[in-house]
Amino acid sequence: MSFRKDSDSVELEDCIRNPGYRDADGGRKAADTPSPEPGQRRDSTAVEQGSEPASKEYQQVKPYAGMPKEVLLLYSSRARYRVPREILFWLSVCCTLALLAVTVTVIALSPRCLSWWQLSPVYQVYPRSFKDSDGDGVGDLKGITEKLGHFEHLNIKSVWISPFYRSPMKDFGYDVEDFRDVDPLFGTMKDFDVLLAEMHDKGLKLIMDFIPNHTSDRHRWFNLSRTRDPLYEDYYVWTDCNKTNPKPNNWVSIFGNSSWTYDDVRGQCYLHQFLKEQPDLNLRNPKVRQEIIDIIHFWLEKGVDGFRMDAVKHILEATHLRDEPQVDPNLPPELVTTEWDLYHDYTTSQVGLHDLLREFRAEMDTYSREPGKYRFMVTESYDYHEVEKTMMYYGTPLITESDFPFNFYLLDLPHNTSGWWAQHLVSLWMANMPRGKWPNWVVGNHDRSRIASSAGRIYVEAINMMLLTLPGTPTTYYGEEIGMENINITQSQIQDPAGKYNASASRDPERSPMQWSGDMNSGFNDKTNITWLPLHPDYETVNVEVQMKDEGSVLSQYKFLNHLRQSELPFQRGWFCYVLADANVFSYLRELDGHKQAYLMVINFGKQSATTDLSSIQELPDQLQVLMSTKPANDGKVFQKSSILTQPGEGLTIRYSTYTRFHQNHGAECYVSEKACYLDTIDILYKC
Repeated sequence: MSFRKDSDSVELEDCIRNPGYRDADGGRKAADTPSPEPGQRRDSTAVEQGSEPASKEYQQVKPYAGMPKEVLLLYSSRARYRVPREILFWLSVCCTLALLAVTVTVIALSPRCLSWWQLSPVYQVYPRSFKDSDGDGVGDLKGITEKLGHFEHLNIKSVWISPFYRSPMKDFGYDVEDFRDVDPLFGTMKDFDVLLAEMHDKGLKLIMDFIPNHTSDRHRWFNLSRTRDPLYEDYYVWTDCNKTNPKPNNWVSIFGNSSWTYDDVRGQCYLHQFLKEQPDLNLRNPKVRQEIIDIIHFWLEKGVDGFRMDAVKHILEATHLRDEPQVDPNLPPELVTTEWDLYHDYTTSQVGLHDLLREFRAEMDTYSREPGKYRFMVTESYDYHEVEKTMMYYGTPLITESDFPFNFYLLDLPHNTSGWWAQHLVSLWMANMPRGKWPNWVVGNHDRSRIASSAGRIYVEAINMMLLTLPGTPTTYYGEEIGMENINITQSQIQDPAGKYNASASRDPERSPMQWSGDMNSGFNDKTNITWLPLHPDYETVNVEVQMKDEGSVLSQYKFLNHLRQSELPFQRGWFCYVLADANVFSYLRELDGHKQAYLMVINFGKQSATTDLSSIQELPDQLQVLMSTKPANDGKVFQKSSILTQPGEGLTIRYSTYTRFHQNHGAECYVSEKACYLDTIDILYKC
């Protein structure tokens, strides 16, 4: 179609005819109109512009395909077309505003997302014993890289690696010679960078051990301090003393005997709350604090995801250096040789300690601002019966300190295997934990006997069940996921410095090489027949490879429970409630408001079979079906709630459906940390 403009009119010239077009009088179709002869001009209808008579105005009954703009404008302003268009426009505006309002409401009501350290168990790797890649008999960083698939198999996302700094190894890495280097025994800094990159590629987080209290006596700072270099003279705790009897006071080392050692170079004594090769830093010196902060920055810049702060209660000591009071006042002072002989009023938990840790926390927080890059901090402090001291490491409602302090109270579980004792140890933490804080649980580490040896082999699966179904973050020491036990060590085989002072205090038994397979050296070292500690004799039957093939194994049960913990909302956000405790059984449940499914745990820590009667618990249905038992033969079994039978060391995870909540009628028996409610109809969590 072409347009020709003569003065103020536009003519419709020859065009391709629209077969569906009809004349205004409803007559012939366009197809019935004869085409003009070549060269003959066809009459055209002019659309008059300007102030032309109304009789010449273009008339057309209906719009048609291919109409020109001028024709379209004639119809677009008519009510039958304009009104629907305006309705659709305002409907779109209203829908957009409604969607925006709903989005804002959902965001406002949504609970805070759980962080990575809350969702996954923390798995402790003791690098000397995890995997040897070069055949020297000692585990290393490349060995850890080779075994990252193990964490993926178990769906573990958080890995804590014990020290691998350059060190003389007097305390196996806790005596640091250089905080910014990797000990050649474990590899190189390049090996670490590769390990960290591989872990991040797999969605894993790396937590490093950090030792702020002391260094090695071979550290550059100590050598400069002992020569009284003006910049480093006060980097450590020095005092005048008698060379022949270097005891400025009665303070005792963790490893026994005096905490003071005379240094011939400086002519003074230095403090060491651990080995004499581990001099204590003077954290009251601002320069020392800045050095520690600079080291924290060094590793965070590399991309480390968090730190486990070692031995934090020892960081500061009283400046007056007075004698500490004796536990037994009648004990002759010369017989005060162990840490248990004194009340440590002047060497632990001193004023200023928490200010210092909060300063470290603030520095770490500057690296946590990027989404998904939260930097985690956990503190280690054995406070034993003084649980209120441990709780102080959580910080205050206004100032965050550690994300949580390690909870070591379940390490005492073997002292009395009963339901009452298990509930007591759990309650010791839950009842004292500040409101809204996140709990955690530890049943083994590199300083304590393996739970399979201390509690008994039959309780391993039950303890793992409790560990993975209690609220909070569980910590698993390497090998506990397969039920490894302590090894027997002869006097000549002792490697642990503590064991060389006192054979009964050796920590070697719980540090034996990881049992990967039934092959040579259990797959720990597949290049040479060397291992830094002996393997446990049961490695051919208790190993990862064998247990991966057995659905009823310790490893398979651990994997199942960890998956359940991470996939089911009641375990992540739900209430934790005590149900029953007696001489044998400890029972508790996990539930979430609005969520139909809830879970009941019945765990027998006793020495005999037990029949548990929960008929008084009205919130439970009459019939309960076992989702998982540590005795696989009982999987799927249905019990009456008045008669739940368990064997010694057996744990039951029971799933049931009800909207009736236990915690509403038993508030004193229940706890919740990250409280939320669930709306079943649209599958969302909201604040409540």
